[in-house]
Amino acid sequence: MSKLVKLKKGFDINLAGKAEKKVESFPTVKTFAIKPTDFLGMERPKVLVKEGDTVKAGTPLLFDKKMEKVQFVAPVSGEVVEVKRGEKRKLLEIKILADSEIEFESFEKLSAADIQSASREKLIDQMTLSGVWPQLIQRPFGVIANPADEPRAIFISGFDSHPLAPDYEILFKGQEQAFQTGIDVLKRLTKGKVFLGLNAEGTAPAAFTNVKGAEINKFSGPHPAGNVGVQIHHIDPINKGEIVWTVSPYGVIQIGKLFLKGVYDASKVVALTGSELKKAAYTNTYLGACVDTFVAGNTKSDNLRIISGNVLTGSKINPDGYMGYYDHQITVIPEGDYEEFLGWLKPSAKKLSFHKAIGMLSFLSRDKEYVVDTNTHGEERPFVISGSFEKVMPMDILPTYLFKAIHANDYDEMEELGIYELVEEDVALCEFIDPSKNEIQALLRSGIELLMYS
Repeated sequence: MSKLVKLKKGFDINLAGKAEKKVESFPTVKTFAIKPTDFLGMERPKVLVKEGDTVKAGTPLLFDKKMEKVQFVAPVSGEVVEVKRGEKRKLLEIKILADSEIEFESFEKLSAADIQSASREKLIDQMTLSGVWPQLIQRPFGVIANPADEPRAIFISGFDSHPLAPDYEILFKGQEQAFQTGIDVLKRLTKGKVFLGLNAEGTAPAAFTNVKGAEINKFSGPHPAGNVGVQIHHIDPINKGEIVWTVSPYGVIQIGKLFLKGVYDASKVVALTGSELKKAAYTNTYLGACVDTFVAGNTKSDNLRIISGNVLTGSKINPDGYMGYYDHQITVIPEGDYEEFLGWLKPSAKKLSFHKAIGMLSFLSRDKEYVVDTNTHGEERPFVISGSFEKVMPMDILPTYLFKAIHANDYDEMEELGIYELVEEDVALCEFIDPSKNEIQALLRSGIELLMYS
């Protein structure tokens, strides 16, 4: 039965630089990359190609020796121009110089009736071989799902509440058939339900509202209402020993296209956002695109932070860096490499802050769009217990005590306090408002890894 969940805790970060609601043309992206660092839990990647090899979209590039069945494949066709490694020969990137016309590896097409009659194992085999499987993420731990497991349920968030979040109506316009096919496949992978969370305060894409076979629940309130972890918590929480899977709408559509067309289709619409872009808009590209053509000549200054993803959970990349595997947004903001004398003490209407003592004047104009930079306005200091974390965590979890348990390596306390329900994005607001300037997301990941490998 569908639910309407009204969330009161959280904080909307209203930034300048929203993408105009139209798809623009930019110079053609020439290179694309797959980065093993995008895949949490990948321990021993095995490279299957070498420099100079020719690949098609869907050609396997690597796999993790821990889970050999799952292939990571080329998003485009072309030539492998670099297998980049770092310290101790750690694999960093596999770069591909794309063809002008994309060629695809061929996989079996399945009709709706075929999907219903096919065995679960056959569907999984096609998904792991073709490269769409990494779109499935396991909770707890936030790692790629293991094909050998069967989840209790599968969850999809149908909206994004992060700062400068893309409009899903633009990202997934015209993808109704692929989304429905993806849902049909996901239903075969679990004996439980497929849940789809929608924004109660906006209009959802037609692909989501007309879907069959998924239970739709609606959520209202500030960020992080769009986080799938928050939605799981309020619909069907995870208990110790249980496994659920999550997948983004893009992942559902990519799965659907695999069975409809018999190809690995990595095309996507991405949002170019941020106050430092001259033209903030949407554009068509492929997974793992180099961002150079999007930012070159399109920025207002040189001292910038380019982020693959959003300002809360995204990753810093170079002007010639590559988009993350799971990202559908690029954000460009000013770099904050300056010092401000007593800046943390001075109330200001120009500063966006959750704490009224600092940003008290900003609360008088909640609709104002703010230009923020990367300056933390202070340095890391002893862990201050202020009670603020609980105000932005719309879950029945005590984050302050959880973070203290992680610091203490207290396994039992971490489990009791709900660490199995969380991944980094669920505590990103805690990091944003933390007066102690701690790296809360990294702290949570350290706790998760303690439990994963214990």
